[in-house]
Amino acid sequence: MKEIMQFFSAEDLFARHNGIELLEVGPGRAKASMRIEPYHFNGARTVHGGAIFTLADFAFAVASNSHGTLAMGINVSISFVKAATSGTLYAEAREQTRNPRLASYSVQITDDDNAIVAIFQGMVYRKKEAIIPANYREGEG
Repeated sequence: MKEIMQFFSAEDLFARHNGIELLEVGPGRAKASMRIEPYHFNGARTVHGGAIFTLADFAFAVASNSHGTLAMGINVSISFVKAATSGTLYAEAREQTRNPRLASYSVQITDDDNAIVAIFQGMVYRKKEAIIPANYREGEG
């Protein structure tokens, strides 16, 4: 799991650009956080849905790739249930089902008070290749 954590922390440039930090990784699960900054706000002065989606999608990506097999999202949905305006948001992804080709995940996005901000569901197609290229594992990536 350490290798997966290092890989996503270093290689997901969009997540880094948005201030997302990977906190935990385990088989079929991941937890990430995003401290709310002024650039995360929409015109209504709440966290933009795209920022919340990005946090959820990142946790989903890490959890679905945690088994080492390249997994690509094929369907996702998100429901926004509470506005967020300050503090830190957390996304916790958990595997629901997995077979050799498909897997499904749920992600809960919560705030500092552990109140649910959004609920995300995603499905991936699991490819045959490894998520981390061999040259990366050998220290060349």
